[in-house]
Amino acid sequence: MSAHCQLTGVKPVFGNNVSHSHRRTRRRWNPNIQQRRYWLPSEDRFVRLTLSARAIKTVDKIGVEAAVARIRARGEKI
Repeated sequence: MSAHCQLTGVKPVFGNNVSHSHRRTRRRWNPNIQQRRYWLPSEDRFVRLTLSARAIKTVDKIGVEAAVARIRARGEKI
C-alpha cells in the first residue's frame, strides 16, 4: 500500500533531520493514511478507500457518492 490519499492526493514529504551539531540526514513525513470501507448505494457494493484522516472527515461531510465522483474525476480507478 503506497502512502497516498485517493481523495486529496496527499503524499509523503521529504526533508532533513537536523541534529544539534547541525548535521543533516534525510527523513520523510508520512500522512496519516487509513483504509476505510464504504457502502456505495448506487453500485450496490462496498468500496475500499485509502484516505488520510482529513479526507475521512471530508467524506463524512460531503458523502461517499460525491467523494467517489471526485476520486474518479482525478482519474483513479475504484
